[in-house]
Formats: sequence, structure tokens, C-alpha cells
Amino acid sequence: MTGALIVTPDLCDEFPDKVKVVEPMFGCFGARESFGGEIVTVKCFEDNSVVKEQVGLPGHGKVMVVDGGGSMRNALLGDMLAEKAASNGWEGLVIYGCVRDVDVIAETDLGVHALGSNPRKTEKRGIGDLNIPVTFGGVTFVPGEFVYADNNGVIVSAEKLV
Repeated sequence: MTGALIVTPDLCDEFPDKVKVVEPMFGCFGARESFGGEIVTVKCFEDNSVVKEQVGLPGHGKVMVVDGGGSMRNALLGDMLAEKAASNGWEGLVIYGCVRDVDVIAETDLGVHALGSNPRKTEKRGIGDLNIPVTFGGVTFVPGEFVYADNNGVIVSAEKLV
């Protein structure tokens, strides 16, 4: 999906019965203005150990959806993890939480949507769940379904649209 232009309003118009729109809450932080792919979920709270593990794996055609519980107290993604995700082919991350190192992430070939930024890193306690359904923004993200994001917002579909 790298390089594919994703326009969420067009997808909403073309597939009105197949998309769910996530409530507007995210800022765009990565160099990719649009991205999408198969959902891989991480559920964690103020501990990005599982995120760190996953960005080290091949992510071609995939988007990591991170349910950080909406915590604004620290960052679940920084420059080193973003660069590792990009080098391993991840399309992007949608983070219900914060990022840091925003200037570097803005130049990293990765889509990143998050609630905001916070310079504090997380503690690594090895706590978190992988590939379970997570819900935030009025939408449930199911592993294996698809998420698409651009500067207009984030949408989810049970089937591949692009």
C-alpha cells in the first residue's frame, strides 16, 4: 500500500455501508499524509513494550492500532521506534495516546496519528496485549480488518477497500 493515495472522504462516499468513522481526536505526526492497511492491535497502558516488539517485525501492508487508554502522561512512540517501524515496512500507527520526538517523526516515512505529544517515555514492564479487539473513538478495531487514515480522519472497514 506504500505510496497509494488514500482519501477518507472518497472512501466514505464510495463505500458508505462498509466504513465506520472514528470520532475526530487525532493529530497527524508522520511524514505520510495518508496510510492504510490490515489492523494489528496493541492494548497497553503507559508501557510500550509490546509496541517496541511489534515495530521490530515486518509490517508491510499493516497498520498498528495502539489502545493506550487515552493516557496523556507519557509517549507510546518516539523517534527510534518510529524509524524501526518505517524500516520494517509498517504503513503507520494510530495511537490512542501520545508520541514524542515529533520533529523526527514528521520526517519519518510512516503514517502516525496520535492524541498529542508528551516528552516523557514509558516504563518497560512487558505489559500489554496483542491482537485483541480494542475500542476507542466510537469504533472497535478488530485485528485482520482494515484501517485508513489521512488528514481528514480515520475510518475502519471489515474488508479491504484500497
